[in-house]
Amino acid sequence: MSSEKFLDKKSLKRLDRELQSLISRDGFDRKTEDEVFDKSTLHTLEKLISDGVIGILDFPISTGKEGNVFRGVTPKKKFVAVKIYRTSTSTFKHISDYILGDPRFKSIKRTRRAIVHAWTKKEFKNLERLNKAGVRAPKPIISIDNVLVMEYIGDAERAAPLLKDVTMKNPKEIFDTLIDFMSKMYKKAELVHGDISAYNVLMYENQPYLIDLGQGVLVEHPNALEFLKRDINNLVSYFKKFNITADENEIFRNIIKKKS
Repeated sequence: MSSEKFLDKKSLKRLDRELQSLISRDGFDRKTEDEVFDKSTLHTLEKLISDGVIGILDFPISTGKEGNVFRGVTPKKKFVAVKIYRTSTSTFKHISDYILGDPRFKSIKRTRRAIVHAWTKKEFKNLERLNKAGVRAPKPIISIDNVLVMEYIGDAERAAPLLKDVTMKNPKEIFDTLIDFMSKMYKKAELVHGDISAYNVLMYENQPYLIDLGQGVLVEHPNALEFLKRDINNLVSYFKKFNITADENEIFRNIIKKKS
């Protein structure tokens, strides 16, 4: 499929209507077409099409203040997830806490566009680390400017739901798995997620997958331990409603304990 056909006005209007529907449900009310599909982003999508990475954007999976995730289809009819960060209206909170303390991005410019591009690349790199460490997360495929293409988690009918939206058959097992993920991230990937919650975990075939790794920091980051404690608190607090109790300090000590 040509980029002209893919990026025609009718297709963008359809995606815009679907995004508006998602935004209305999420409590936002603003125009998205120009924010998401700005000229620079359209050029990036055209490159991904011409390189055969994607063929079409199928439909929006989720929307947020910083960007949106679409289901894409490759020329070989395989589903992928396409995450597009807004370059004009992104509202990253305390971004310096996550980007400017990361030695991998010491030389980035302080412009909005440069920071968004760095954030996108950072998520790609963090996903690579998680996959190498054996932590379930979408496999990254390519990152260009403000667009990240990665593995699609879900089936042909719908994307995998968030942890907050599912009824767990085995909450203790899911809790233990997520704590194990955090430990593997710290010890093997040398990363801290920085924002683990029921909103950043997908559930597919009764297994959790970590998502939204843009804010993940290296363990050498000055705020890494603070972020780790917060992640632990988020999970422990959420799973209390399922009558699961855990000692946050003990979990923290076990995670940061050096391997013998």
